Amino acid sequence: MEHYFITSESVTEGHPDKVCDQVSDALLDAIMEKDPFGRVACETLATRGMIFVAGEISTNCYIEIPDIVRALLYDVGYTDADMGIDAHTCAVISAIQEQSGDIALGVNIGGAGDQGMMYGYATDETPELMPLPIMLAHKVVRRLTEIRKTNIVGYLHPDGKSQVTIEYKKDKPVRVDTVILSAQHHPGVSNEKLHADLKKLVIEEIIPTELIDDKTKLMINPTGRFVVGGPQGDTGVTGRKIMVDTYGGIGHHGGGCFSGKDPTKVDRSASYMLRYVAKNIVASGICKKAEISVSYAIGVAEPTSITVNTFGTSKIDDEKIVTILRKLFDFTPQGMIDKLNLRRPIFRRTACYGHFGREEEGFTWEVCDMADAIKREAGVK
Repeated sequence: MEHYFITSESVTEGHPDKVCDQVSDALLDAIMEKDPFGRVACETLATRGMIFVAGEISTNCYIEIPDIVRALLYDVGYTDADMGIDAHTCAVISAIQEQSGDIALGVNIGGAGDQGMMYGYATDETPELMPLPIMLAHKVVRRLTEIRKTNIVGYLHPDGKSQVTIEYKKDKPVRVDTVILSAQHHPGVSNEKLHADLKKLVIEEIIPTELIDDKTKLMINPTGRFVVGGPQGDTGVTGRKIMVDTYGGIGHHGGGCFSGKDPTKVDRSASYMLRYVAKNIVASGICKKAEISVSYAIGVAEPTSITVNTFGTSKIDDEKIVTILRKLFDFTPQGMIDKLNLRRPIFRRTACYGHFGREEEGFTWEVCDMADAIKREAGVK
């Protein structure tokens, strides 16, 4: 289509599903700090007054799970029982067992920790080489959290979400059609004040003015009230925001979440690697957007397939790009872990505001250090 709309959403760190993602990744980080070769598959459930942690963990170290959970809740801002969960008093229940020996048989020799297919994507429509809708949605909720945590406004609570719809013409983003911002708040604040503050302090700070026109729709707390939120209003579970974590619904997704998984799980390491590869392909200038996919068999190191789709934007055949990738990159679990230096406690920060498009310390999969090599192999000037 020459004319279409794309919508993406993001959520704050206080959203119940994101609380669970952060708990799972905080526990992973605690183990990675002491035992970089620990095996972690950690799931979290959050509901009113309780955090429940379960999963399979094999490690030679000890971590104090309740302390880590409470510290995270405190940092997010759940410090009052009136919010439905209180870092100081909530129940923390754990049900952890060791990783299956059947899985370990394949992982111990360098094989993939599971079967499945993973995808990576990049596009030249933003400086981060990410789709514009998801980047704006992330920036809106990050700004919402910033004004809450710095007490620029004093009535916000931790939960919140955003949604941004972009109008495209001939594959180019031309305007913002709709911005939705839902922010949990103290019951004493008026809708008029909340609307005025969030429009000025969040939306006008983040959304580029050149993309807004008189037809752009701004919706702030569309129901008119958002007092009950967080785990009190909605039970949270690890891995339920996979589109928020990736590309905002643009492109494919293999279905596996990232949080709570150590890098032997290709759901995580391969998805990071494929973002790295896709970003470098686009940065090389041989195409405007690219989606890379691989598939794995559990216990087998080499992928069972590698495919590339540049959506008709490439200067060379997609099949030639696959040949270049096989030459330049190691897609085995160990090769990806080594290339991206993934045996480090870097994962809790990835659990909010997207795993991709974050040009920050530790996000090694966002570095464009292979673009020149890809360009040379492609023979493109």
